[in-house]
This record gives sequence, structure tokens and C-alpha cells, in this order.
Amino acid sequence: MTNQVSVGVVGLGLMGCSITTCLLMAGHKVVAIAPLPTDVPTAKPRIEEHLQKSLQEGLTTFEPSYYWPSLLITEDYSALADCELVIECTLENLEIKRAVYGKIEAVVSVDTVITSNTSAIPISVLQQEVKYPTRFLGLHWAEPSHTTRFLEVICGDLSDVSKGEWLYELSHRWGKEPTLVRKDIRGFITNRLMYALYREAFDLVEKGYATVEDVDRACRNNAGYWMTLVGPFRWMDLTGVPAYHTVLKELFPTLSNRTDVPPLIDDLVKAGAKGVLNAQGFYEYTPEEARLWRETFEDFSYEIRKLALRYPADVVKKKMKE
Repeated sequence: MTNQVSVGVVGLGLMGCSITTCLLMAGHKVVAIAPLPTDVPTAKPRIEEHLQKSLQEGLTTFEPSYYWPSLLITEDYSALADCELVIECTLENLEIKRAVYGKIEAVVSVDTVITSNTSAIPISVLQQEVKYPTRFLGLHWAEPSHTTRFLEVICGDLSDVSKGEWLYELSHRWGKEPTLVRKDIRGFITNRLMYALYREAFDLVEKGYATVEDVDRACRNNAGYWMTLVGPFRWMDLTGVPAYHTVLKELFPTLSNRTDVPPLIDDLVKAGAKGVLNAQGFYEYTPEEARLWRETFEDFSYEIRKLALRYPADVVKKKMKE
């Protein structure tokens, strides 16, 4: 069934293309705006690759060509005029976003909901850059956006919460198990949790307690083992709440609370490292290894999705009804 909500996506980098793929598979008509002309020739091949892989993995039953009538890729912002929802996913730069919002608001209806895929700038800050802040919210996706169940819907200080609730309901049609963040905070929910983990990981490596490989291995085989099924609070319920109470009293005072940028990542970035994108990161890669890691991550995202879908958030409730 065709979803009648027309959606605009502004920004066609890696994430913009996967968001577009997700929306197409959900039945939307999508207007995809390329703020950078260099993204125009690369966007459709990326989206086609996502759609072809999704067909192979059973996420869709349609060939990529089925979706092309529902997709417009253009540099012309006026094509957004009839969109009910616009998703901005440009670089994490306030000046760039300000310019983009001006171009969006110049052509869309006053009723159009405008959202940002920012992961670093609070929605309440971005709201100051638009004419009608009540219709502005955050939609925080995870890459690859067309396979993950993750999505955060974030209300800024001035957001109309009813529009957040509308996005929350709509995103279920995108195959998401969304979180509605009713009160804005820098980093939202998942980034605050994950960056606390990153900070401790950097501290452990820089102080010589473990290597990068050791930390990755520990996370893969502990948190990575259960986090697709449950989050931290359910995990504590499953494994005994009192034990965590005992440990945290002794452990919390020893955890890192540093506020500087760790040299381990600062030195890498200053040296031009971008991870597998340019085969330079925390690990050493040959170009072939970097390519294979990108492909392996994509394959994994489809496989883990299949497993995760067997255990949705309401899996126990469903079993209770059997």
C-alpha cells in the first residue's frame, strides 16, 4: 500500500541515501535534495545498491526499478513544495544547516514538519534558526538507516509535542522501534550512553589497562551478546538488580570523568584518519581490508536484523497471549 505522506530528504551522503532507501521501501514518494552537486551522480547508484541488497535479503519484494517513479533526485529546493515532512541530514555545521533551513522554509508549507538528523547539535539550538520552531524536531537515525530498528524522535524546547507523536507513529511504518524524546538534551539518549562508553574505552587504552583490540573484544562478547535483545535496565532485571547496586558503589567513583578530547582520537583525526573510508583508523587496514570491512558490516546489518525481528520489544507480551 502506498504511503501518501510525501517526504523530502536534504543531504545525499551515505546516511541520506540509506534514509531515502528506507522511506522508498515504506511506500513514500521521496524528493531527495543534493546540496552538493557532487552527490547527484553518486546518490542513485548508492540507493540502487541498497534496494538490490534489500531485495536479496527479503526486506522488499520489488526490484529497484519499481521505486524510481517515487523518487526525484534534484538540486532544486522548490521540488520540496508539496512535502509534508522534510528530513535534513547535512554536515554537523550550524552555518550549513542555517543556510539549508532557509532554503527549505522558502518553499514548503507552514504546516510542513521539518526535522534534523543531527547527532551533535541540540534541537533547541537548531530551532533558533527557523521561522516556525514549533514544527521543527529531531529525527536521529542510525546507519544503515534502512536496516536498523533504531530511531529517536526528539522534541526541542519549542516543539509541538503532537508533531513528535505523529512522527513516532509514522516511523513504525518505516520498520522502526522508535524512542520519543520529549525533553531535549545534547546527544539525546543513545549518544549519551554510547559516548560514556567511548570515554571509558579511551581511558582504559590510554592508561595501558588494555589494547584497542582487547576493549573491542570485551564489548563484542559481553554487551554485544545481549544488547540486541534488551537494554541496560532489562539486563539488570534479568541478571540480578542487587549485584549492580553493590558494584556501582565501588566502581562509579573510579570511572573516567575527563572532559578533554582523548589524544588517541585527536592524533588520528589530525593525521587525516577517517576509519575504513580511507583505510586509516584505530586499526591498520590495507585498502582491500577496509573494503571488506565495509561489506562485512553491511552483510552483518542484514543478518542481525533478521535475528532482531524475531525478538521485538513486545516479544514477551506476545508470548503471554499465546
